Amino acid sequence: YNQRVKQVLLTGIMLSCIAVVCVCCRPNIKETKGHLTYFDINGFFTADAMRLNRQQVTVTKTVTHNGDSQTQKVNNINWLNEFELFISSDINKPAWSDSYTIQNANGLVVYKAKTPDLKTRLVVIKKDGDKIKSIIIDNHTTNMLYENTEQLTYFPDSVYQISKWQKVRFLGKNTYSIKGVFFKRD
Repeated sequence: YNQRVKQVLLTGIMLSCIAVVCVCCRPNIKETKGHLTYFDINGFFTADAMRLNRQQVTVTKTVTHNGDSQTQKVNNINWLNEFELFISSDINKPAWSDSYTIQNANGLVVYKAKTPDLKTRLVVIKKDGDKIKSIIIDNHTTNMLYENTEQLTYFPDSVYQISKWQKVRFLGKNTYSIKGVFFKRD
């Protein structure tokens, strides 16, 4: 299990290095300090990570890499690290204040990217009043070196899943997923 996690992490680190090189060529986009145009993904997942760290939640975690899976019960999760892909999908940047359409009906809020150059393409939030029932985020990045597609799903206190498909030039394709099912205490 640990070797599979290391393999997945090494692939992620390599892609992160490639992404850093690509990001260095983009203009600096700062976080919004005041009014937020869209749902605060960063704030929501940061707060939930802190809550889950305090509660020392146990999950049954399944890591799958190119079809090979391993499952283990885990109770020492650093939730800020675990939610990093969710947090980095925040769409509240000043330059993006008019970059997403918003549909709001029947407890669903849907944000869709207006242009294909935005990494976060879709955010779907299901609410029951003020309570978040689920969040689904679709990300897609492509450039000369790689193509990356992510689907991030979170049902608070129930399950989270990160599904990722990567195609790196000269290295081939990789798929992996991480699924954590919250362990219910009696």
